[in-house]
Amino acid sequence: MAPPTPLLAVRGSEGLYMVNGPPSFTESTAFQRDSGKNCKAVAFSKDGSLFAWCNGEKVNIVNITSAELLRSFDLPKTVCLEFSPKNNVLVTWQAYTNTIANKLHLQKVNDFVLSPGAQPTKVAVYVPGSKGAPSFVRLYQYPNFNGPQSALANKSFFKADKVTMLWNKKATAVLVIASTEVDKTGASYYGEQTLHYIATNGESVVVQLPKNGPIYDVVWNPNSVEFCAVYGFMPAKATVFNLKCDPVFDFGTGPRNAAYYSPHGHILVLAGFGNLRGQMEVWDVKNYKLISKPVASDSTYFAWCPDGEHIVTATCAPRLRVNNGYKIWHYTGSVLHSYEVPSNEEMWQVFWQPFLDGVFPAKAVKYQAVPSELPSTEPKPAQAYRPPALRNKPATSSKLHEDEPPQNMKPSGGSDKPLSKTALKNQRKHEAKKAAKQEAKADANQEPAQSSAPQNAPRSTVPAVTSGDPEVDKKIKNLKKKLKAIEQLKEQAAAGKQLEKNQLEKIQKETALLQELEDLELGL
Repeated sequence: MAPPTPLLAVRGSEGLYMVNGPPSFTESTAFQRDSGKNCKAVAFSKDGSLFAWCNGEKVNIVNITSAELLRSFDLPKTVCLEFSPKNNVLVTWQAYTNTIANKLHLQKVNDFVLSPGAQPTKVAVYVPGSKGAPSFVRLYQYPNFNGPQSALANKSFFKADKVTMLWNKKATAVLVIASTEVDKTGASYYGEQTLHYIATNGESVVVQLPKNGPIYDVVWNPNSVEFCAVYGFMPAKATVFNLKCDPVFDFGTGPRNAAYYSPHGHILVLAGFGNLRGQMEVWDVKNYKLISKPVASDSTYFAWCPDGEHIVTATCAPRLRVNNGYKIWHYTGSVLHSYEVPSNEEMWQVFWQPFLDGVFPAKAVKYQAVPSELPSTEPKPAQAYRPPALRNKPATSSKLHEDEPPQNMKPSGGSDKPLSKTALKNQRKHEAKKAAKQEAKADANQEPAQSSAPQNAPRSTVPAVTSGDPEVDKKIKNLKKKLKAIEQLKEQAAAGKQLEKNQLEKIQKETALLQELEDLELGL
């Protein structure tokens, strides 16, 4: 039996209606268009079989499969709708009137997030720090709320005015983005941000991000064993980490501030929306191979279709009130359908009909763009302005930053699991001992020649301690050189000299360089 065709719900000044997904893109007859302009709340059930909306007069529920109106409720002030996980309860919100079933007694709770998936439900709770005490996040399992001793895990940290907490799909771990409103070092307008990993088994760690700057986005892979972070001053880096918070793959740098995994977790889209130009990079996650690089300019919304093959991008009001519309893409970069609302109308929201896991089986990844009746929307690269006097001369690079290429962070030798810090340290010790034996053997062979040397020959200097790995020694030497240059720049700044932008950026990297040097030297 062929899988069903997902519907796309569209809400705007033209009313509320549904569009059939690929390949037809026609208005669906399963839902009769509601032409009212006061629709503020809409929701699909978790399995996509039911749809509810409030049009400012009533809350209506329809069965999408049979196109039957099931119930109407006289709740004109409803502003939020949500179906229960089993699709048999509809919750509406307009004023607080629910009876309390259980309560967590914890002072100054600032935020909480419930875990997804099946029961038992877990909850992550954030309490901000005060009077020198650190902020903390605790994980509890409902209904076991009997104080701190009943917590599954606890992570405390300083430098946190607010946090964003992200559960993985299996509810086994939470990623916490801790943010401060002001960066006291003056390095960023965005404040200072750190990323923390907390597991329900009690493990916690600070995720080490190798580039300074804001954290734009963090997203879990649906398989719950990997996550991707987009971070650092532009051009931003993007890195995939495993559950040990070791880097698995580094996508290098580029104009991006968001990441989106496909429903099956086999494709990852890195995108630059908002103040960026809408560039997208579509990656095969299993092989870490680039599939396509489409561009969706002026997009305010992105979402994967439940089939794991199609994408919708949209420009919606009130974020942008001109050129409202949406496009449906295949992940290989082809635009299959495009719609623009009339210039005197607005579009407020688009979203896919959801489906339960397993309805759409995962398919093999394609690299060749699928055919489309619409012309390619890929813009031609803009040429930088060049004065007439330079137009007949070779072009020179004017980039402030060199782009970093993608690189696989997994160890060589066919193993999929990155080495732990202890394993790396032991490996370096083994290599150092092996190199020392070879050096001692070479010295023994050279003793006869050295014994014939003149007695008044100058003594050589004491050899520096080495790791036995020339590459590691070279890195240590380069790091010390960079740190020495930073010290000189700091002395110049203290003397009142005005430093250039790239010199200030070098100073900002001092902490990361010191940490990298310490890690390398610990492995000796």
